[in-house]
Amino acid sequence: MIIGLVVVVLFLLFSSRMFYVIRPGERGVVFHFFTGVLDKDNIRGTGVHMIAPWDKVYKYNVREQSREETMDVLDKSGLSVNVDVTVRFNPLYDRIGNLYEVFGTEYANTLVIPEVRSSVRQVMGRYTAEEIYSTKRNEVETSIKSETELILRERYIDMRALLIRSINLPPDIKAAIENKLTREQEALAMRYINERETLEADRKLIEAKGIANYNLTVNASLTSNIIKLRGIEATLKLAESPNTKVVVVGSGKDGLPLILGGSN
Repeated sequence: MIIGLVVVVLFLLFSSRMFYVIRPGERGVVFHFFTGVLDKDNIRGTGVHMIAPWDKVYKYNVREQSREETMDVLDKSGLSVNVDVTVRFNPLYDRIGNLYEVFGTEYANTLVIPEVRSSVRQVMGRYTAEEIYSTKRNEVETSIKSETELILRERYIDMRALLIRSINLPPDIKAAIENKLTREQEALAMRYINERETLEADRKLIEAKGIANYNLTVNASLTSNIIKLRGIEATLKLAESPNTKVVVVGSGKDGLPLILGGSN
């Protein structure tokens, strides 16, 4: 009875340390105190689990997380650019043991954010402020994402997205870039108009040449006999009209038929 009572008392004292719950969106990794081994190969999933009271479990939130960062970086020419970045990520579910061993539970502050800031500075340092602000913004964002994603995956982090929310330049630089872009758009519009007018002029020239060539061909084929034949054919068609007429054959110019009168 005494032994049983002792067991019950010990169980009640240590039950809070022996049982733990892994909730949805969490994973756990156990550290064995006496052996000094972190059980990286046996990641605990959702549910109720039991451990020795002297061991310890470290829980990780494996849901997608989001962090926002604002930083000042230098462009290719040394100009200061202020940029706001959002990164979304989560730890690799089956590698949280390795993550804990190297970076602990505060990996977002010790790993993710420093790597994001480093990648942003390195990539933007390869472009000018104008390229970052306008012409190559998508390329800059894609380069930052791909480089950061590669580094973080090697460190057991799955980066889901990296977005540049805003890019802020000194007012005078921003105004100069916007003016330049406006002039470029106006030049493109004028170029389009000129090309359209040139094409229209070419079309009209081709049409005129076609008409001229047609007239030359027709004139060359119109002999006096053909003209007389066409005149006779036209006269016969008029004569067949239901209107009343008097037709005198051979009295017209060049011997063509002559039509006199004509009333409905």
